[in-house]
Amino acid sequence: MRIISHDKKTKSTVLLLASSEKISSSLISNEESVYIEDRITGTKAVEVITIKRMNGETIYCCVVALKKGSRHIDVDYELTEKIRLAGDEVQMAISKDLEEEFSIMSEIDDSYVLSFIEGVKLGNYCFDKYLTGKKDYSRIENIYYDFGDRNVDLSRLINVTDAVINVRDIVNEPVTVINAEALSKFFADMGREAGFRVEILEKGRLEVLKFGGLLAVNRGSIDPPTFTIMEWKPENAVNLKPIVLVGKGITFDSGGMNLKPEKYMENMKSDMAGGAAVGGVMYAVAKNKLPVYVIGLVPATDNRVNGNAMVSGDIVTIHNGMTVEVTNTDAEGRLILADALSFAMRYNPEVIIDIATLTGSAMRAIGKYGIVAMGKEIEVGERANKCSTYMKLMKGAGLEKYERIVEFPFWEDYDGLIKSKVADLNNVGTSSDGGAITAGKFLSRFVGGNSYIHLDIAGPAYVTERYGYRGCGGTGVGVRLLNRFIEKYCLDC
Repeated sequence: MRIISHDKKTKSTVLLLASSEKISSSLISNEESVYIEDRITGTKAVEVITIKRMNGETIYCCVVALKKGSRHIDVDYELTEKIRLAGDEVQMAISKDLEEEFSIMSEIDDSYVLSFIEGVKLGNYCFDKYLTGKKDYSRIENIYYDFGDRNVDLSRLINVTDAVINVRDIVNEPVTVINAEALSKFFADMGREAGFRVEILEKGRLEVLKFGGLLAVNRGSIDPPTFTIMEWKPENAVNLKPIVLVGKGITFDSGGMNLKPEKYMENMKSDMAGGAAVGGVMYAVAKNKLPVYVIGLVPATDNRVNGNAMVSGDIVTIHNGMTVEVTNTDAEGRLILADALSFAMRYNPEVIIDIATLTGSAMRAIGKYGIVAMGKEIEVGERANKCSTYMKLMKGAGLEKYERIVEFPFWEDYDGLIKSKVADLNNVGTSSDGGAITAGKFLSRFVGGNSYIHLDIAGPAYVTERYGYRGCGGTGVGVRLLNRFIEKYCLDC
């Protein structure tokens, strides 16, 4: 999809208007203004009213409930989200009309236009490469809007939405296409395009490094594991110590010997959504040349069953030397993340952030509507005096991009639930209570004294029914969130 700064006349046109007592615009007739006014309910932040003209043109009027006399967004994140959703609503209508382009005419701020385009571009995505029949919809190829000489950073939005779409493609592919080696190759291709460095560690190197968690999970697979290291380190970086992102890369999760029931296995090609998101963030950050030092780490394997597969009762030694008693092979994600998190400490990080489809507990707690987060913050030295806390930045980024954060407690009370009688830790809690928190507590044991945020995206990473501009299937959640977090970090420091 191309966004072209031009006022070309097309069969379909979107008008972005501000609501008032009377709709007045040079873009529509008096009769059309009356028609719009009659259909405004006044109960919605954004209303889409369609006008079919006799000459075959279709006008989509998006009426935005702005404050009286204001053309600008007044830092209202819910309104911004409604604009994105309106963009998705309009693109669906245009696609069903088999149109491949439309133009935008706006009498409000360009900020609205960018949000609208974001909703259009993300909503128009569809993973349909394996459909062989005739499609009853089109893909939008061109959007025309004349930005003139106004200072609008359209390219930054395009790069981030491209990153989300790349991630969706990865998550939606079956494991027969995206195994661990293919996932690493995908990251390498993204690195070549965007300009970040990629190093792929294969099984022999992982054995030397004693990645016991990743190797244990991989024992049931016929495909070898990989560990991908991605680095973006521009000369003008605001930070000497890197932000380290760690993503879970389980390309398919059968549950291992603790086999999942059929209902819980059918979408497990998406269990690498966290790892894919890390690659997407690296792509967006590098494409936009953000002045920040970032490392991305993705341990990858599938979790399947054969005669040598990991079983309950096994004791695994993680990269940092800690031992873990395996009492459930379906809690495999935390084992591969433990290796990656302990490996991350060699970079002396500013903060470590992991993102993973980790627990059903997180999904049951808040569903697809948000991201469960928890963590710890070490405030020392100069940063503690001049910068906001990482979790505060993350929550702010979540509101702005509407990938909202729900912070769970990280109390010491939960530490006792991951104790083992025969090893340093148990890979699942000894109680069914607080499952998302005990998983986070487990991971926190591998980050040493570093600041740390854990993001559990089990709910929003993959949806089985269309969910606005997030689509159906892989949503790419986490890319826009973490990219905005890094942008805010740059501004904050």
